[in-house]
Amino acid sequence: MLKTLNAALKVLKMFTREKPVWGGRELANELNMNHTNVYRILETLEKNGFVKKDKVTKKYSLGYAVWELGMIMYDSLHSRDLIRPLLEELRDQTGESVFLIVLDNKEAVTLEVVEPENKVKFSVSAGSRAPLYVGASYRSILAFTSEEFIESVISDGLTKYTDRTMTDPDELRKELKKIRKQGWAISQGEYTEEVIAIAVPLFSNDEVIGSITVSGPVYRMTEEKIEAYLPLLMETRDKVADTIQRYQLKLRD
Repeated sequence: MLKTLNAALKVLKMFTREKPVWGGRELANELNMNHTNVYRILETLEKNGFVKKDKVTKKYSLGYAVWELGMIMYDSLHSRDLIRPLLEELRDQTGESVFLIVLDNKEAVTLEVVEPENKVKFSVSAGSRAPLYVGASYRSILAFTSEEFIESVISDGLTKYTDRTMTDPDELRKELKKIRKQGWAISQGEYTEEVIAIAVPLFSNDEVIGSITVSGPVYRMTEEKIEAYLPLLMETRDKVADTIQRYQLKLRD
């Protein structure tokens, strides 16, 4: 019974975006399965609405039962369930805190915080807000907005949170240009003392929507570690962006 079920699931999983239509014999050859068994499986799936057979071509495609199950799953999806495991993986790879930040008007909102156990933790929590000019997490977003938007942020005033906070407009413009060129940002102690952060922008439909950050205390975030973490950070960013696109997620639901 389980062997038959496993074979049926293999058949069903062959219907993909790249290959949504199959002939029965073609499917059997591809799976290296007995033709008769494949046709029996297809007949059962058709009776239950999981595949449909074209009367003219005699080929099969997915049926409405699959769509119905997909919609049930889609309705139950939450961005946290899909994205947090990716952030946790990055946390485990680096041993440092990982943050998912989203753009909200002229502020940045911390959506997810994933921290390592048994290490120094930070005061930033999910739901906290910060200005877009302070630190790598936020400048990595600001750098990829329009020049008009950047100037509006500057004109609102640049508040100094620590001695290292970047509050000179010309210095900020220069830094944003550098971030756009290299594709990532770094900061030390601008919003929280004795903390180094590296961040990359997160895009959806070619527009910046947020950033992903790896952050740790100065004594742990050495140049060698930063160099090693950047490819991991970018890889995670790409996975998150792909997940957002694939499931059409809205991060601020």
